[in-house]
Amino acid sequence: MATIKKTALVIGAGTGGYPCAIRLGQLGVDAMLVEKAQPGGVCLNIGCIPSKALISATKLAHKAQHADTMGVSFGAPTVDMGKMQEWKGGIVRKLTTGVKGLVKGNGTEYREATAQFLGPKQVKLSYADGKPDDIVEAEHIVVATGSVPINIPGFDIDQKRIVDSTGALELDHVPESMLVIGGGYIGLELGQTFQRVGTKLTVVEGLDRLLPAMDKDLAQVVTKQIKADGGDIVTGARAKGWTERNGKAAVAVEVGGQIKEIEAEVVLVAVGRRPVTGGLALDKAGVKLDDKGFIVVDERQQTNVPGIYATGDVVGQPMLAHKASHESEVVAEVIAGKKTINDARVIPAVVFTEPEIATAGLSKAEAEAKGHKVNVGKFPFSVLGRAMAIDETKGFVKVVIDAEDERVLGVSIVGPEASDLIAEASLAIEMGAYAPDIGLTIHPHPTLSEAIMEAAKHAVGEAVHIQNPRKR
Repeated sequence: MATIKKTALVIGAGTGGYPCAIRLGQLGVDAMLVEKAQPGGVCLNIGCIPSKALISATKLAHKAQHADTMGVSFGAPTVDMGKMQEWKGGIVRKLTTGVKGLVKGNGTEYREATAQFLGPKQVKLSYADGKPDDIVEAEHIVVATGSVPINIPGFDIDQKRIVDSTGALELDHVPESMLVIGGGYIGLELGQTFQRVGTKLTVVEGLDRLLPAMDKDLAQVVTKQIKADGGDIVTGARAKGWTERNGKAAVAVEVGGQIKEIEAEVVLVAVGRRPVTGGLALDKAGVKLDDKGFIVVDERQQTNVPGIYATGDVVGQPMLAHKASHESEVVAEVIAGKKTINDARVIPAVVFTEPEIATAGLSKAEAEAKGHKVNVGKFPFSVLGRAMAIDETKGFVKVVIDAEDERVLGVSIVGPEASDLIAEASLAIEMGAYAPDIGLTIHPHPTLSEAIMEAAKHAVGEAVHIQNPRKR
């Protein structure tokens, strides 16, 4: 057993770890990155990237089916899930190989091993190939171990009949039917992915509506689309268990005190994710966890133990890849001695449903709860020229501003390309922009981005292409 001395050790090569390792190398810090599985973590291997690849492919198929309204007919599209999975896998391999190359290219050592704390400054590395363990002694240690799906009683994951998000992304055929347990963003993104290519979709949600973490008017647009595409939604319901019947899962669902059965070829369990801290022996280092199992950190991503940091899903909500990457770069600069803190004003969030949802900053209710008197501007895609030209007119842009000084507090979008449009809103909030700043910025025509400009103008009563509220 050899002892290796490093200035910094990063545990986990996901989006909360590998950017840190790269940045440490750029800053001249002698560092090592350790990963027990594949570089890129959940996001690149079994999350963000592969899911968006399948989403994009099935959206294309869905678009083709409805292109006759534009005078273009393709006939019924043929979906080869095997070929689609192969294409998706190629994207993943390219990106994960690139991650390892970037880490090494910037001067950080990369090792495939399982890490376990021996103390505040010592970590044992165990190798899968039987190679003797090593001990790494480091002045700074970063925990970036991510999260995994939450399981629920009565639904053991076998990745065949009962799948989690990982299993859903590996399906080699289009299921005849799918029941999704959980009406959050993961369940809806994946459920709609298969619904677009012919799967009968049923969503079971415990609360009274889908996407309960989002504004109701945003969620309603997606709910309407799921129903329009033939899906069923059961709210205020709880899945109790299942039995195998005629090649399907017969799922017992409790609704209003009554039990009903819903049959589906595949059941997707998507009720959330939990942090990965087990097996790290964090207690030997003295690292504090909160009551939900997340690592507690401050504005420098520092834990209660000097020299130990944490980033990404393991430190709590929002569990987003871009938030993890930002935190990891903050940590690298802190370790390198820079006076850096995590002071981001806004973390945008995107839901890749049909249509897409994206938010940045405060909702109207959140702003009012913080004591702001607000005005809200809203512009529908149904009256936007570019949206009409691409035949994607569902949804709207909503801008929340402070009524007194007209500062932009929040922006929410449901509609075409919301995932790309939200970046402008994020910049506006981060830089402390006011609604007139957006309104006075000339936006190219005809584009979807004009909807943000119009919504900002609407919030101050100056919209040109929609009626403004009457001034009293």
